Amino acid sequence: MQEKKLHSQGKILFFNKEYIAEFVYGGIDGAITTFAVVAGAEGANLGISVVVILGLANLIADGFSMSVGNFFSTKAERDSFEKHRQVEYWEIENLRDKEIEEIREIYAAKGFKGELLEQVIEVIISDKDVWVDTMMKEELEMTKSDKAPYKTAAVTFFSFLAVGSVPLLSYFFAGADMSIEKPELFVYSCILTGVALAIVGSFKSIVAEKNIFIGIMETLLLGGLAALLAYFVGDVLEQLFR
Repeated sequence: MQEKKLHSQGKILFFNKEYIAEFVYGGIDGAITTFAVVAGAEGANLGISVVVILGLANLIADGFSMSVGNFFSTKAERDSFEKHRQVEYWEIENLRDKEIEEIREIYAAKGFKGELLEQVIEVIISDKDVWVDTMMKEELEMTKSDKAPYKTAAVTFFSFLAVGSVPLLSYFFAGADMSIEKPELFVYSCILTGVALAIVGSFKSIVAEKNIFIGIMETLLLGGLAALLAYFVGDVLEQLFR
């Protein structure tokens, strides 16, 4: 048990492993949506200040929206678990024989027979908490998440802002070097976004336990397609309203 606890509290770089999924998906969403805004603005040939304003507005609004959605999703999952848990306690108190029979059916299906089966049942029903935990896992297939809703929301918001700001970096620093042409800024944004997506894609592979190269390529492909669509939509709209 102690070994499992230490493993769950381990870190990858400076991230707690249990929250790395929120960092990964918040970061991917942030980078792709912001880069899509940049690409769309570039396709519409909008000015640098407009790109920055649209990008920042999207970054903050979408990041907040995603973190709020994550908060309520995690909270609803925990609330649902607790509700079903209380139902199981009630059933143990009021429908004891029925619940014992359900335990018997569960472990009989696992191959327990005769005296051994009865011993297992006796051990489980001798402790209400163990009994309820067993019913939650074996009957309802529900396990309690240790993730706090406010932490998942905070990690999602942070990653969305941190990674999502990368496509805007070249435009932020454009004022420091006026010799840089606008098309060059977009090229720099593409390169920076590609690097950011590759890094986050590698984390995604760790979460999904997939090949890192495949995870990186999937993330880059998704980001590239989103940017390509946004660029051409912006270009078409700019031609229509010119």
